Amino acid sequence: MKWRNPLAQDGGNAAAEMAMVLPFLLGLMFGSAELGNYFLDEHGLVKQVRDGARFASKLPLQTNYTCPGATVSSGAQTLITNVTKTGTVTGTGTGRFDTTYWARNCGTGNPTLTISVRCVSNADYSGIYQSLPGDIPVVKVSAAISYRSVLGTLGLPTGNLCLKAESEAPVMGA
Repeated sequence: MKWRNPLAQDGGNAAAEMAMVLPFLLGLMFGSAELGNYFLDEHGLVKQVRDGARFASKLPLQTNYTCPGATVSSGAQTLITNVTKTGTVTGTGTGRFDTTYWARNCGTGNPTLTISVRCVSNADYSGIYQSLPGDIPVVKVSAAISYRSVLGTLGLPTGNLCLKAESEAPVMGA
């Protein structure tokens, strides 16, 4: 048997290099999954809020909105809330986020879904708005929900990230 110098051995180099690179690769893999999930949830919330504002803009103008005063009827608020959260007027559909995420408030103490109206002067507009006796109602739907982290489901601390979205649309009526 031939004697070999132990300092010249290179049989464990690959294992040592893998041990050094593995934490970086795992961080990159889990970070990519978390970032992708964050963008997916943010996109889903933006779409739901946009759908709610779009639906609100098509509700009958004279019976659901008042300008000046900037108010939304309670019936319209219920319908807009249902469409925003579940995608259906009845509120029986399954939206992207279940009811537990809509119940959270991101630590602000404020409601997670707000529907408001502002009145814009119709002096500069023509068409359907000229028949209005007052201003043009512009409905705004805003939402804020807690982010549901992939790493949080594994039991790792993730902090309290909040997803927020809002969308506005001028009311055109049905």
